[in-house]
Amino acid sequence: MYELVLSAPETLVEPVSEALMNELEALSVSVEDADADTDAEQALFGEPGMPAARPGWDRSTLTALFNTEAEASQAATLLLAQDWTEGLGVRALQPVVEQDWVRLTQSQFAPVDITEHFWIVPSWHEPPAQARQVIHLDPGLAFGTGTHPTTRMCLRWIAQQAPALSAGWDRVLDYGCGSGILAIGAALHGARSVDAVDIDPAAVESTRQNAQANGVRLQAGLPDLAQGEYPLVLANILATPLKLLAPLLCGHVRPGGHLVLAGILERQAEELQAAYAPWVALQVLDREDGWILMGAQRI
Repeated sequence: MYELVLSAPETLVEPVSEALMNELEALSVSVEDADADTDAEQALFGEPGMPAARPGWDRSTLTALFNTEAEASQAATLLLAQDWTEGLGVRALQPVVEQDWVRLTQSQFAPVDITEHFWIVPSWHEPPAQARQVIHLDPGLAFGTGTHPTTRMCLRWIAQQAPALSAGWDRVLDYGCGSGILAIGAALHGARSVDAVDIDPAAVESTRQNAQANGVRLQAGLPDLAQGEYPLVLANILATPLKLLAPLLCGHVRPGGHLVLAGILERQAEELQAAYAPWVALQVLDREDGWILMGAQRI
């Protein structure tokens, strides 16, 4: 395979990409900031739930993949011959180096430490010697591999609170379970019955598969699976849906039980406290990389 690497101003990125894919039969087209890793690099995307600050970078690098060198060369020739492509430049036309993509992908995911003795370990790694509790989890379609601060904070809270609280965890609810990682973590730390729910059927199936791979028994399903009150309710989503779900989530917390919320930026703490004030008094429990973990005990 061969790749054609082009430089383009913002106005040409979309039409050139469309021409490459629709008319010149490129197998794929990727777009990157031409000034990445320099002082001129621009942050294009905003925070979760916010629109992008601008539609594109001032200067972009387009990389188009072709089956043969002749196809890549012809695409470059045809594009540069067009009047409307003024400002477009060819940076390279080169063969794609053959790689073991499975091994390369796997190398990007190493074991993740939650605490000294609690680790998330991909299936192709051996657990560290000091690991006493291990979740075996491979990257997949559902959110939650243990690498994001929100997931780590939730799991860390479970591991740290389990010695004192798990005797009362006869039921635990993981709302918005994604990969099921929090539900599995709760089960490994003493929860006797765990309900894991998500609006995405793919997440439900992912949770079931991951639970089986870890030898954990739980119930996974759509949100209507969650019934009654629980001594522990976990929800790692994002601030906006968490605010909308406040009455529902609080209604699932047993008196004396704990509510633990994640997916919240530090600047959103007061918004969440106001949204949950009619039911519980949320407090910041942990912080990591601009994200916070919030929680409360229902009176």
